[in-house]
Amino acid sequence: MSEQFDYIIVGGGSAGCILANRLSESGDHSVCLLEAGPPDRNPYIHIPAGFIKTLTDPKLNWLYQAEPSDGTGGRSTPVPRGKTLGGSSSINGHIYNRGHRLDFDAWAQRGNLGWGYADVLPYFRRCETRIGEGDDTYRGRSGPLTVADIPMKHALCDAFIAGAGELGIPQNPDYNGAVQEGISYVQRTAHKGRRVSTATAFLNPAKSRSNLTVKTNAQATRILLDAKRAVGVEVSIGGRDGQRIELKANREVIVSGGAINSPQLLQLSGIGDPEHLTSIGIDVLHALPGVGQNLQDHYAPRLSARVKGIETLNERARGLRLLGEIGKYLVGAESIVNLSATMVYGFWHSNPDTRSNDLQFIFTPASFKEGQHGVFDSHPGYTVAAWQHRPESRGHVTATSADPFAPPRIQPNYLDTEGDRRMVVEAIKLARRLMNTNAMQPYNDGESYPGEDVQSDDEMLDAARRWGNTTYHVMGTCKMGPSSDKIAVVDDQLRVYGMEGLRVIDASVMPAMISANLNAAVMMIGEKGSDLVLGHPALEPVVVPELAG
Repeated sequence: MSEQFDYIIVGGGSAGCILANRLSESGDHSVCLLEAGPPDRNPYIHIPAGFIKTLTDPKLNWLYQAEPSDGTGGRSTPVPRGKTLGGSSSINGHIYNRGHRLDFDAWAQRGNLGWGYADVLPYFRRCETRIGEGDDTYRGRSGPLTVADIPMKHALCDAFIAGAGELGIPQNPDYNGAVQEGISYVQRTAHKGRRVSTATAFLNPAKSRSNLTVKTNAQATRILLDAKRAVGVEVSIGGRDGQRIELKANREVIVSGGAINSPQLLQLSGIGDPEHLTSIGIDVLHALPGVGQNLQDHYAPRLSARVKGIETLNERARGLRLLGEIGKYLVGAESIVNLSATMVYGFWHSNPDTRSNDLQFIFTPASFKEGQHGVFDSHPGYTVAAWQHRPESRGHVTATSADPFAPPRIQPNYLDTEGDRRMVVEAIKLARRLMNTNAMQPYNDGESYPGEDVQSDDEMLDAARRWGNTTYHVMGTCKMGPSSDKIAVVDDQLRVYGMEGLRVIDASVMPAMISANLNAAVMMIGEKGSDLVLGHPALEPVVVPELAG
């Protein structure tokens, strides 16, 4: 006999763990959370600098690869996605960055009622406990998720921030507050030497509830449909050769697999573009052409320079010095083991006349071997990455067969438009200006890559194609939009068009890219989505002052 629940959540990631907590909170509903990966017991998950290990661990990561394209110089680029409780919030660089308020107003202007900045701000606040500076108009102080400042500073970071000031980029104490533009040390979802994932913040406190069932190593292979209603999920316990079971949903199936897995599961279930489904041998049960379309990502060229006259993280990450850093971490002292993916964040504009806040940049007082992610250079160095906030290029995610264990085809189409190609060159130019300020001059010992011989726009564009890469911000493949939008997959209640009892709640519903890393916004979507599922009134909108200028 099949197990039955009121709600089945497919995917125990950034949104799924929040949904599991909120939907089971009252005790009135039975909830089942399915996660294809293992529990989040691996110690590298919880050590801040351990994310470097999780990005290449097949036990914790789907390790997807994007298809080659002209925008990547014919290279296949990585698309890491979390495969454990907490999902990508358990393997990411734990940066907390909400985005610009106008991003969400643009969502609402596209016909998504209730998704403007005033509407979503209360859910950002409900989610977090902000430790540190911040106006409580914008910041939460009592939510499950701890958001703190990075606990370590570095003299090279201070010089970089000072140099940004030479370019007119102001220091901003809270880029998640009233104004995003500016530069500062990062805010992150890590505190007291431990990562704060949605599994630790939301799921762990809820696990003891009798009405919540959590199944790990449980991969959903198909959504069970009765005509145009989702009635359950087919699951393989233990992978390809595992036990196949069926779980029934009395109320709803909620797909929260993320921007890659969610569209693939819909397609495997016969929901998608009829021509594509037929071509891979899947019966069309519900025609919905937008499934898997609208894929977007931030594409970043990373510049590196050699350093003189100051110590970087490179020296501290080798040999006996590294053992010492581990020892300091274990006793709670300042240590590079307690660092995040980067230390400094900035938000600026490519055009001083329009001031459109269209570029983001980061700084790390360390350099890495070209083409070897997370492998430190043998010489001291630093890294600057910069990227376009709102790319125009659109890609797709498509199942390659009816086999649920076959990875999907992922094609982001990086730099597919002239506008994106122009903007990636502007990003490189901004990065170079930041690298060559007066404040940075005492420490510069030559540009490692792309190299000082790369000067023309065409040379910079070619360099970006050869060594640019993902920033791990894939989204948009089950787009939220009005019924008049031909590629919309869900409405503004996150219900799949033409279906009953089926929603998608994760990064895939984002209709357009935001000016940020995605994890904070995905958690907001999980929070707001839980109220939509339960039929709760939306939180009261927060009216904030208009932006100046």
